[in-house]
Amino acid sequence: MSDEYYMRKALRLARRGLGKTSPNPMVGALIVSNGEIIGQGYHRRYGGNHAEVNAIQDAGGEVSGATLYVTLEPCCHHQKKTPPCLDALLRGNIGRVVIGTVDPNPLVNGRSIEILNQRGIETEVGVLEEECRKLNQVYFKYMQTGLPFVTLKFAQTLDGRIASATGDSQWISSESSRMLAHRLRSLYDGILVGVGTVLADDPQLTVRLVKGRSPLRIVADSRLRTPLSAKVLGDQNIAPTIIATTSPADEEKLPSLKEMGVEVLTVDEDEKGDVDLRDLLRSLGKRGISSVLVEGGAGIITSLLHQQLVDKVIIFIAPKIMGKGIEAVGDLGIPDVSHALKLSFVKTYRRGDDLVVEAKVTNTP
Repeated sequence: MSDEYYMRKALRLARRGLGKTSPNPMVGALIVSNGEIIGQGYHRRYGGNHAEVNAIQDAGGEVSGATLYVTLEPCCHHQKKTPPCLDALLRGNIGRVVIGTVDPNPLVNGRSIEILNQRGIETEVGVLEEECRKLNQVYFKYMQTGLPFVTLKFAQTLDGRIASATGDSQWISSESSRMLAHRLRSLYDGILVGVGTVLADDPQLTVRLVKGRSPLRIVADSRLRTPLSAKVLGDQNIAPTIIATTSPADEEKLPSLKEMGVEVLTVDEDEKGDVDLRDLLRSLGKRGISSVLVEGGAGIITSLLHQQLVDKVIIFIAPKIMGKGIEAVGDLGIPDVSHALKLSFVKTYRRGDDLVVEAKVTNTP
């Protein structure tokens, strides 16, 4: 069998860790000896053994002279909860290592490959590299920029409305689409909305329709207008909430919010006096938040797109026409078609009666 054959199997293993390893990457590993797979493993959860260690254990520890296939360069540094994977490979006297892609973490970034070469261990790098990088696009963005990977998710009518002229938006999408939306929530570290969404819809922003963890809830609220009775402030034991505000915000609410267990994070103002979204994302990145799902409303969607802070969009398009109503995306200051934001379709599919479009924003810096 070819190296690509085994790497594809390692990729399938790695995907089992989806939504469970952040801020670490998803990694899969196979150990092959004499053409037979003798061990396999993947990174199951943050804080648990890494893929390579699980694969060695699955092989019973007997891996001398065998070939390791791993989707990401093994780590060579002590992390908070786990020792270097490279040490386990060297102790096991592994014979050959095939790596999907180099780890962008500055603490690794080719160092493990260099050590393997110094030890005389045959190393092949770049097998199915594009697929391996795509698998961990969130991790790569976070490591290379310090900013979380940002996905916009919203439901709209066929003519681009996310609510009626009176503000009614329940429900534009189908029940099946709403279940998928909850599944998406479980895959991200944080979920972000503007205070307008809180005031209009009073969302809970937790994972309820499917199994999965609820992400950190973040409300961009420059003047602390979020009511103390808002659902997003409840259930702090299930999902904590951060209200991102600015220095001139109403301070009278601070004691009550603190008593409820809600954190108030002060960030910079933008030119309109609203929460500076780039500064907010930077602050979240420093906290280890590597991915953020944005669920509205139109103001925050428009601001993020205008500032080119979006990496991906997921749009649920319902087979409905509203006519007059609230548009999903407002004025981006684009003078002509040639300056329009460019997207690259990832996939399109049906969900109930709705059409779901997933696309990458290709002109994000």
